[in-house]
Amino acid sequence: MLKKKIVFTGGGSAGHVTPNIAIINELNTDWDIFYMGSKNGIEKELIQKMGIPYYGINSGKLRRYIDFENLVDMFRVIKGCFEARGNLKKIKPNLIFSKGGFVSVPVILAAKSLKIPIYIHESDMTPGLANKISQRFSTKIFTSFEETKSFFPEHKTTVIGSPIRKEILNGSAKVGREFLGFDEYSPILTIMGGSLGAKKINEVVRGALKQLTANYQVVHLCGKNNKDANFSNYPKYKQFEYVNDELKDILAATDIVITRGGSNAIFEFLTLNIPMLIIPLGLNQSRGDQILNARAFQNKGYSLTLEEEQLNNKTLMEYLNTVYSNRNEFQKKMKAYQNGEALQILIKEINGVNSPR
Repeated sequence: MLKKKIVFTGGGSAGHVTPNIAIINELNTDWDIFYMGSKNGIEKELIQKMGIPYYGINSGKLRRYIDFENLVDMFRVIKGCFEARGNLKKIKPNLIFSKGGFVSVPVILAAKSLKIPIYIHESDMTPGLANKISQRFSTKIFTSFEETKSFFPEHKTTVIGSPIRKEILNGSAKVGREFLGFDEYSPILTIMGGSLGAKKINEVVRGALKQLTANYQVVHLCGKNNKDANFSNYPKYKQFEYVNDELKDILAATDIVITRGGSNAIFEFLTLNIPMLIIPLGLNQSRGDQILNARAFQNKGYSLTLEEEQLNNKTLMEYLNTVYSNRNEFQKKMKAYQNGEALQILIKEINGVNSPR
């Protein structure tokens, strides 16, 4: 019996890749799995580690403003469409599954031209430009937030929540503390600025380390090439560019987290009942999606939001201590959250596609 084939796409940041990985890990052996992403993006590194066939294509950044690079990138997108179409004709997949990001657009355009079914998942409160473009070509659309549904055609959109990696639910706090070299008496603060790091957060955290480590043991995931040798032996402070296998144990040991407002990350912390201080990307760095995500979580009592423009040593400590002091109330609200079993829903939808092409 021939296996069905699925091509995943999405990239630009880990937030566009980790939900795909969550789904990939749950698909059974009835499927042959492939991934199509950018030539040098973070998705390439993460997917190739899993031994999954990876196809790198050209893609251009999607900008909402006038720039000469838009013209250059238009030709990259066109080239990427031809590359994606050639790859898809060889693979002959039954389904494309997209998590968005600019690299997904050429893949979806190529898939549409070949009449391949396309499923899209949008994590944020408002859709990114890639998914705004791709929605008209999609077969089915899934969203994390109820509010997002209004941006898409109702007849093909379903609200399911965010697919959570199962492995992060099975961490050991004891193993996490041993890995970090932390004791079980002082609370552990985990700081995650996203896969690419967060320059302002890194600077303020290191500037406030004396105050932070007076109350917390601090693990700082600072992003690629952002470790600072001056703090390598700082007491009660551990810094890493990025962690993978150890993350589940670190999170199991974590009492409070500082994070950006990426949807996938904050839904994972919500599922783990870890109180959050969210510092979303500002409008000068993004379209404002993280601000909306953070506002929604704060309104539901899951977190507190500190705007990056207001971030300094004093506000960091004030907001952080407020979250920690009220951690029981945050966790009470978090425990009432009903996970919509997004991962299981997506697996069922994917398994429902037609037999091999």
